[in-house]
Amino acid sequence: MPPRRGWAHWRFPWPSRTFRPCLNVLRERAADRRTADPHAELRTSSWGRPGVRIVGGRFAGRDLASPNDFRVRPTAEPVRAALLDALASDLQDARVLDLFAGSGALGLEALSRGARSADFVEIRPVSLHALRANIAALRLRECTRVFKRDALLFAAAAAPDSYDLAFADPPYESRLLDRVLDSWRERRFARILAAEHDGTRLFPDGQVTRSFGDTAVTIFRL
Repeated sequence: MPPRRGWAHWRFPWPSRTFRPCLNVLRERAADRRTADPHAELRTSSWGRPGVRIVGGRFAGRDLASPNDFRVRPTAEPVRAALLDALASDLQDARVLDLFAGSGALGLEALSRGARSADFVEIRPVSLHALRANIAALRLRECTRVFKRDALLFAAAAAPDSYDLAFADPPYESRLLDRVLDSWRERRFARILAAEHDGTRLFPDGQVTRSFGDTAVTIFRL
């Protein structure tokens, strides 16, 4: 009796060269897509989620690169539009901080609508890649800074009155927003804090809260 073989030693009845043309075609198509649109991988997530756009202001309609990371949840356009509309009177010439920045959509939207400058705080490499690509595409390097830092540590160390407006959009399932709020109340690093959070959470000291199904935004003022 011949010796038994493990599965790795078995050969399939068809020759592997049968599939080489198919693999070559797939590789060529993928290369063509990358050549035609070098940011396609950024704008579509691993779940096929389309990228976001600037909603209002001078960059309205411009596409933004979106990180290819299922953990990143870009702020939906209707939510972002409503939040920035509610802050319209506070945006002109404002110094903006975008914590948990992701693609930078909130801070870039603020710049599009008249803010003077924006600092972005993000720690994940894929998000930083998308964020820097967006800043470059909109030619906003001179009025922006990107910090590869933990957002909680950044907020806890921020000097008083460093910003006029701060955005915070941490993961919904975490309690990170509570810690950001604690730092904001203690450090007073911005006059206004605008937070996106789970729609079931309530913040009694928030001046304005708007709900959008599972999502809500709350604006806090000193």
